Amino acid sequence: MKNEMEIIFDAISDNEGFARVAVSAFVAGADPTLEELADIKTAVSEAVTNSIIHGYENLYGYGGAKGQPAERSRINPGKVRVRCLLDGDMLHIQVTDNGRGIENLEQAMEPLFTTRPELERSGMGFAFMEAFMDDLEVESEPGKGTTVRMKKKIGVGDWIAGGD
Repeated sequence: MKNEMEIIFDAISDNEGFARVAVSAFVAGADPTLEELADIKTAVSEAVTNSIIHGYENLYGYGGAKGQPAERSRINPGKVRVRCLLDGDMLHIQVTDNGRGIENLEQAMEPLFTTRPELERSGMGFAFMEAFMDDLEVESEPGKGTTVRMKKKIGVGDWIAGGD
């Protein structure tokens, strides 16, 4: 059985948690393990946060520039789109923004690379997405935006296979 959902929301930090919970609620019907659910929530959180901070350069809620209160930080009215497709036991997630795009995708995907060190960003967003999901694809074009596609097979936790 297939099931699909899509949400579109403002690119502000308050909506990162909303996206994480919405995707969790959507996938709950597939009976994921707690570990699978945690992995999905983390990956969605990283993808959405990247769209907000890097795609639209929104700092509100992330502390703003060093020494600058968050309430005086830049707000870009951009939108983030999250689409999910549950096809049997396979979850497909797509997070899209129409923001700045990524100049050097290969460099951006390197662990510990960040373009926002002033926000104390770890540069591990793509590494976490790759580690927690079964498949990760990123497409980006400078000036046009970024699309992150992730896949995860649901129901493959140790307890299902009888492991300890």
